[in-house]
Amino acid sequence: MKKWEILNRLKIEDLRFKIEDLVKILLENRGLKTKKEIEEFLHPNLENVTSKSTGINAAQLKKALIRIKKAIENKEQIIVFGDYDVDGITGSAILWETLYGLGANCLPYIPHRKEEGYGLSILGINKLKTQNSKLKNISLIITVDNGIVANDAVVFANEQGIDVIITDHHAVGEKLPDAYAIVHTTKLCGAGVAYLLSKEIKKDYSSSARSESRSKNSRQARIISSEEDTHLELAALGTVADLVPLTGANRAIVVEGLKKLRETRRIGLLTLFQQARIEQKSIGVYEIGYIIGPRLNASGRIESAMDSLRLLCTNNKERAIELAAKLELTNRERQQLLREAAEHAIARFKNEDLSLKKILIIGHESYEDGVIGLVAGKLVEAFYRPAIVLSLGETVSKASARSISGFNIIEFLRMHVEHFVNVGGHPMAAGFTVETAKIKLLQKRLEEKAAALIGEELLIRTLKIDCELSFGLLSKTLYEKIHQLAPFGMSNPEPIFAARAVTVESFRILGKDGTHLKLVLKQDNSTFEAIAFGMGELGDKIKPGDKIDLAYTLDENTWNGETKLQLKVKDIK
Repeated sequence: MKKWEILNRLKIEDLRFKIEDLVKILLENRGLKTKKEIEEFLHPNLENVTSKSTGINAAQLKKALIRIKKAIENKEQIIVFGDYDVDGITGSAILWETLYGLGANCLPYIPHRKEEGYGLSILGINKLKTQNSKLKNISLIITVDNGIVANDAVVFANEQGIDVIITDHHAVGEKLPDAYAIVHTTKLCGAGVAYLLSKEIKKDYSSSARSESRSKNSRQARIISSEEDTHLELAALGTVADLVPLTGANRAIVVEGLKKLRETRRIGLLTLFQQARIEQKSIGVYEIGYIIGPRLNASGRIESAMDSLRLLCTNNKERAIELAAKLELTNRERQQLLREAAEHAIARFKNEDLSLKKILIIGHESYEDGVIGLVAGKLVEAFYRPAIVLSLGETVSKASARSISGFNIIEFLRMHVEHFVNVGGHPMAAGFTVETAKIKLLQKRLEEKAAALIGEELLIRTLKIDCELSFGLLSKTLYEKIHQLAPFGMSNPEPIFAARAVTVESFRILGKDGTHLKLVLKQDNSTFEAIAFGMGELGDKIKPGDKIDLAYTLDENTWNGETKLQLKVKDIK
């Protein structure tokens, strides 16, 4: 049971009801009030996705473009240095394909999580220069989704005669790296930044390419053709998977990117869809977040993320089948590792008195560092407290943190920066490396600070409800109007409504472990079926004829060719 916060106290049934009144309330609840804000939200336009609208420094962008063009023309060895999550993988694919298409001497590289750790590093640069004799003369590294806190690595690169252009969206540290140029904004994900930079690179080349015969450089002509923008679908994948706010530029990228995904001809993606049994024309935010994203993420969590990158970029059908099958197996292994670690971590806190614990911190030698972020998320879900999970090593340990609404975890960690080897992240998710010998001291400091900063009110789960909406007003037309606000996600949640004094007509428990609940609910003269995922235990607490207050979202369910409205239960009181 959660604390309900009803954002608009107006009871819709008290009005002479118009669907437009409800839509206006939903928009206002999302901070959209002016005609311009509402128009841009309801009709997102990619033309508004610019360096200016996203706050990217124009001088730094120009400097990056000049340096990249010089490197392409002089056939310098360029490395696109990505990250091992979906955001970094898709962003790397976008930038590498753009540069390669323009004739650059360019290779993509994603560090191995276990061997090199996150982001641009001295170890990673050294590995690049020694693993392949052709890479001895690297002169330009362009990071994707990392680098904004890689101060030492940039200094090392500069000493090796390598220029570094950073493209990133993570929180800035106390001091910016001494990079050649920094293309940075927190308003996009890493793939979004790479997509915008790629557009600028192609725009820079388009005027000169048009003045020449396209036959002289068919590859260059092909890449600058706006009719063949296959990168938008990748930017959408990264944007949804990285859980950035689906507003402004991100909303435009996802709205248009989903259209591209539903018609993509990328062999790797089509093979992945087939492997995961996804219907391409129905791909939405859910499919990206819970089916596509985890598969692309799996290789970077356990093995090398280069396999996911290869799948996105391959033109070979047989290779795509081989890679997709490998990702499927890796994802199953990832699921098993997560299950074991999460059960272990949850059991550790289940019988503890958590009334005095404002933050949960746990580490173990058996925890794979590729799943500790997911384990931290499971702890937050189970106990609703910020959580830090460590994969313990002999000399150094990796940690991942997840937070709760209203508590900025990266700011909190940076209050203790002297204890870390490195630290970085977002307000809701972060990671760090720490010397294993210092963990006990660090844990003591973090617990003391959390106790002082986190009040009891912050630890109460709050369900934000848009407004009260009775069953008699629900209709197919209303459902369609509400879904004009989609895609839903961070900062644009799916609308939640409340209905009072609802009668439980009947119910049954679903799932082999009795996990879910299927109900028939009635209010006044309107009856609807409802599904309550993960609420099977309520079967022991309610009975037919009971009156309940209901928090719900409006959904559709198709069975035997018939589609009808269905309620998804968010909470019952």
